[in-house]
Amino acid sequence: MNLTPEHAARFATATLAHLGREYPYKMDLVLAGPEDAKPPREHHPIFHGSFDWHSCVHGWWQVLRLARRFPDLPIAADIAARADDMLVPEKVAGELAYLERPYATGFERPYGWAWLLALHAEATSHDAPWAAALEPLAAAFAARFHAFLPKLTYPLRVGTHFNIAFALLLARDWAETRDPALVALIDARARDWFGGDRDCQAWEPGGDEFLSSALTEAHLMAVVLGGDFTGWFDAFLPRAVQQQPATLFTPATVSDRSDGKIAHLDGLNLSRAWSWRAIAAALGPAHPVAPVAEAAAQRHLDAALPHITGDYMGEHWLASFALLALDGLAD
Repeated sequence: MNLTPEHAARFATATLAHLGREYPYKMDLVLAGPEDAKPPREHHPIFHGSFDWHSCVHGWWQVLRLARRFPDLPIAADIAARADDMLVPEKVAGELAYLERPYATGFERPYGWAWLLALHAEATSHDAPWAAALEPLAAAFAARFHAFLPKLTYPLRVGTHFNIAFALLLARDWAETRDPALVALIDARARDWFGGDRDCQAWEPGGDEFLSSALTEAHLMAVVLGGDFTGWFDAFLPRAVQQQPATLFTPATVSDRSDGKIAHLDGLNLSRAWSWRAIAAALGPAHPVAPVAEAAAQRHLDAALPHITGDYMGEHWLASFALLALDGLAD
């Protein structure tokens, strides 16, 4: 259940091709007038590939991370050359300009915000100018988190892009060495929203979800609570050692991988594998749920890994979640 050079080559080759594929493309755009009807690359000088903005962002995160983890990959030089061409200040300025549009306040909130921070964090690990170029964009999205989280009265528990726990996992990882005030805000909000949750019933998965509401929440709380996590988890999923609720331990069935929404369920299996592994590590090997969680992670990974490539509806984004499942978020 570890990332191999074979995985890396397979993922990076597919994703680098998608980063340059402009169509089909799903815009997140409110037209303010007829002048806004223009090709995606004119709105997004960097993130106009991989079907949509957020997939392009985390596709960049993925290929940069793979090139760093496996610098001897034949494709690593191509990744660096593409990054040198795309992750530059003048193109970042175009992305920033899009955020200043009058109807862009909720653009990619919170999923795309968080992935951009993850991309910036990864770029800082490279001896290249990419992180410096991306820094103004990262600062803009960090500022949006600062403004948004205090007014989000209720948590977003859905299993799709709006899930707040997933976004906070990525944002907190970025903020840990860069923005202590954002870390404190994230931790306070997580405790407010989730600290009292008990006996989760896990009414999931929904038919087009790629995140587990229950496990993503638990994953976030493992990071936020630290040594206090075990007590919280035992109350949150009190029958986990008996593999209940059973749905959390059972990989989702994907009936049609050409349907972009149904294909989300492959992502659910991958994100559950990531979260189960993180939960097991946080509980520690002596906790009775730890081996159960590790086994569940393996089942979910086995169900999804064969389907990372093959149909563009999944192929344009699934490798990023496979990388999370196999290698985690932070080094």
